[in-house]
Amino acid sequence: MAPSTLSFLPAHAQPLFPLHPRRLRHLGAAPTTPKPLTLAVRCAAKAAASPAPARPIPPPKLVRCPALDRQAARASRLRFARKLLTLLLSKPRGFLPLRVLLRCRRFLGLPRRRPLVPFVLRYPTLFRLFQAPISRPLSPSLSTLAVALTPAAHALAADLAALRGAELAPGLADKVHRLLLMTPRRSLLVSKLAHIAPDLGLAMDFRATLCPRHPDVFTFANTSHGHALQLVDPPPPPPSPLPPPLRPAVRPDRLIDRPRRFPHLPLRRGLNLRRAHRDYLLRFHSLPEASPFEPLEEGASAEMAERRACAVVREVLAMTVEKRTLVDHLTHFRRDFGLPNRLRALLVRHPELFYVSIKGVRHSAFLVEAFDDDGRLLVEDGMLVGRDRLEELVREGKKIRRAQKKGVFPVDGDSDEEDEEDDNVAEGSSEVDGEFGDLFEEESVTGEDWNEVGDGGGIEGDDDEDDPESDAMEEFWVKKAAEEGLVDSGTEHDVW
Repeated sequence: MAPSTLSFLPAHAQPLFPLHPRRLRHLGAAPTTPKPLTLAVRCAAKAAASPAPARPIPPPKLVRCPALDRQAARASRLRFARKLLTLLLSKPRGFLPLRVLLRCRRFLGLPRRRPLVPFVLRYPTLFRLFQAPISRPLSPSLSTLAVALTPAAHALAADLAALRGAELAPGLADKVHRLLLMTPRRSLLVSKLAHIAPDLGLAMDFRATLCPRHPDVFTFANTSHGHALQLVDPPPPPPSPLPPPLRPAVRPDRLIDRPRRFPHLPLRRGLNLRRAHRDYLLRFHSLPEASPFEPLEEGASAEMAERRACAVVREVLAMTVEKRTLVDHLTHFRRDFGLPNRLRALLVRHPELFYVSIKGVRHSAFLVEAFDDDGRLLVEDGMLVGRDRLEELVREGKKIRRAQKKGVFPVDGDSDEEDEEDDNVAEGSSEVDGEFGDLFEEESVTGEDWNEVGDGGGIEGDDDEDDPESDAMEEFWVKKAAEEGLVDSGTEHDVW
């Protein structure tokens, strides 16, 4: 390249080698003027003066608690037995024909294509199969067999009824009173109350046994949504709410008993939280207490609304027999108690108060302060006697089945592991919420006679009700049970 083409450069800046035309184009471009320093400093000062936005709390991680998970699994293993007990006790004569009982598969939580007879035979100390006396000349079949309660199951139900009517009647009425006080209208639908009634220890017919005994507290009203239980006007004075949660006291000679110089958050053993989550919970508990029996003031903050929601859930869990209930049961009272829509997220966000067990398909909510580190209840409810006796009868039935296992008759699922697996399958496939929520409706399975099952009830209605394959499977197990002498002959009272 000729030197004359670079005449615009000074002599000392002349290149020793030829330059490319693109480089010449960049060299000829006008340099950009830098921004003044004062502008950059001014913007930096403004950015420093403006407050930083609050960082949202990361979603809390659900830390498993094996001790409470065992309690949830313990309750799920008794789910089928409790549901069938409830169903049979709702009948005046305490039995249902097998053909009619098959229509209640959804309520019992049985999956499709699963026979009912093996589930009934799994509890020989609770249920029995018998044949109608009028069809005794005929061979046992699906149309001539019925399921009834054993004398041990009848004795258990009678003892629990006597316990509710004598010693625990005032406490059960107080539980219902507290539930009604947490609603703004001081009333609850009976169908909603029935969802959580078994967890509270109430009888299946509490509407006819418990409430009429306290006419100065409860009264019934007909609403557009159904029968409702409400408090009398004026309502009784509200009881005092639960005191703040306290962990079990330790030995006085430990250093941990000394007064703390910083805020402390009591957590269960093995639970570690992020710093942002811990700081949020410390600020949350520094807020003033909110009573679950009084509505919030207009214009209250979201933190105070969450404070009251935690107090309401804590009050409900404290009234349950086992200090636990299903999360689905709590969601039925979201509008009545003013709970948030994302109720499960609230329970997980407060691990110092609640624990959500994911054991099984339906999650359970526990009251943490009611259990020790080993998962044992600190204060046991009087109605826990029924659960303990039911577990004893189930264990005794397993011993009987082990003895049958040594013989010829193989019951569906011989080992205990298979029993637990089948119970979990039945628990997970349940599509009807609540223990006996639909048993309080007028046209449900609690009618005067078993003929009313299937006409407008809310717990039956499987699509495969008349499935030939399912009927053939049930007939197979009926014949196997009859061959091994597991079908009773029935009495003159067992007639339908």
